[in-house]
Amino acid sequence: MNPPRTNPSAGRWLKAVRVRLGLSTRDVTELSKEMAASKQNHEFFLSHNWITDIEMDKFRPGMFKLYALSTIYHRKFSEVASKFGLQIDNWRRDSASIRLPKTHLLDGPEDSETESVSLPVEFKPGFRFEKTNLLARVVEKWDEVPVGLLQHLDLRKSMYGYVGLEDFTLFPLIRPGSLVQIDASQRKVSNVKWRTEYERPIYFTELRDEYVCSWCEVDRGQLLIVPHPQAQLQVRRFDYPSQAYIVGRVTSVTMRIVGERMAQRRDSSRER
Repeated sequence: MNPPRTNPSAGRWLKAVRVRLGLSTRDVTELSKEMAASKQNHEFFLSHNWITDIEMDKFRPGMFKLYALSTIYHRKFSEVASKFGLQIDNWRRDSASIRLPKTHLLDGPEDSETESVSLPVEFKPGFRFEKTNLLARVVEKWDEVPVGLLQHLDLRKSMYGYVGLEDFTLFPLIRPGSLVQIDASQRKVSNVKWRTEYERPIYFTELRDEYVCSWCEVDRGQLLIVPHPQAQLQVRRFDYPSQAYIVGRVTSVTMRIVGERMAQRRDSSRER
């Protein structure tokens, strides 16, 4: 079986980068040899023939050799990988499309200083924040903002959780599949009086083998996981804090109001 061929432009791009840096294929081989020795892994090594073949678009490199190329050429790994058809920047979108049944915490970005997000930086004249509207219709200009900058501005200081497709605890107030923002500094159940269910504090709680997004009460050393009345679920009790740990208070939520097969999932959740 012949090895899969790569994007015809990838090899030419790599060669152009190498030439601009003033490196010969022998230079790259020696640099990769040093890297392989320092990491004690021969897979980082790039032979002269290998470099020549990859620049002629004969095959796709593996992840170790991609890493070696990106390091030696001082290019981001994601940029080099994209030339060979691997769009790492799509990871978050693709990961979000994988819908998991259990409620869980979401990891933050590992490369926050270099990763960027697209944000609206200028709105059209006459736009009013009080009115509901489509962003596509009111945004004058979008721009790429480094995530690291957002962290320094404390706009990404909160934790984020995902409400599993089987978690109907606060349905319909918070639907399965929702993303929630969590303030980890608020781990104590509030005693503040609330008037409506929309004012009642919501907490993201870690149990022994799962997470749950719910209302909470403390009663004689136990933490009560209180569901929404329409969810038709029982109040659950756990020894507190040995069996239940409050990750933080939910401060905002992003969710779909129309879901696929929501009724079927809800019925199966009740049966369990």
